[in-house]
This record gives sequence, C-alpha cells and structure tokens, in this order.
Amino acid sequence: MLLIAVLAVTTAVGLFWKSRQGRVRTVVAEDSLLPTLAELGEQPGERATLLQFSSAFCAPCRATRRILTEVAEMVPGVRHVEVDAEAHLDVVRRLNILKTPTTLILDRDGRVTQRAAGPPRKADVVAALGRAVP
Repeated sequence: MLLIAVLAVTTAVGLFWKSRQGRVRTVVAEDSLLPTLAELGEQPGERATLLQFSSAFCAPCRATRRILTEVAEMVPGVRHVEVDAEAHLDVVRRLNILKTPTTLILDRDGRVTQRAAGPPRKADVVAALGRAVP
C-alpha cells in the first residue's frame, strides 16, 4: 500500500510539474530592462523583444530558439535576443532566472510583460506578444 501511495504522489507531482513547463504567464514589472539589454550589448525590438536565456548543452533551448526566431520573423518590430546564461550570471541572478530556457517578453519600453520557464508553444508566444504589443 505504501508503494502505491508513493507512486501516486510522485505521479501527481510529476504531472503538475510537466503542466507548468513552458507555460507563458503574466508578470507585472515596473523596471525597464533596456539598461540590461545595453549591458548585454543588445538592442531592443521596435515593438517588443523576446529575451531568451539559454545554456550550451540545453536541448530545449535549441527548440525555443527556433520557435522564437520564427515568431520574431512573423511579427514586424519584434526582435529575438538569446543570452548565454552561463556567461552572464550576474544578470541571471538579478532577473531570477532559475532554469534554461527561460523567455522574457518585453514591451517596447523594456518592461517584462510575460515570462515562460521551459520551451513555450509558438501559439502561446504569439498570444503573449499580442498582449505586449500595442
């Protein structure tokens, strides 16, 4: 009975964890990340920026890069910026990036409007941009 209970609990926790991976959620941010983009040597998009934090050996990061690049090409004025998390640990800590890939969707003023930890779905990114782009 104990083994069945442990299996049931771990299955429930695993399913809950999997359901939250890559889900785009709304974030209320007051501070602009334009100075952070400048610190990284990057320029923001005219209308929005898809800021992706990746690492070298992260397979989901490659899929996320492909999705975000496609979305940035589809939507005028949107730019995809990929940041190596290992090379910019100070920024990662400051922005509370806990895993890769993590995507921050910035409005034209550089404020974070949406955030996704894990590989997001293309439709979710497009919908999030619809909320971030006036």
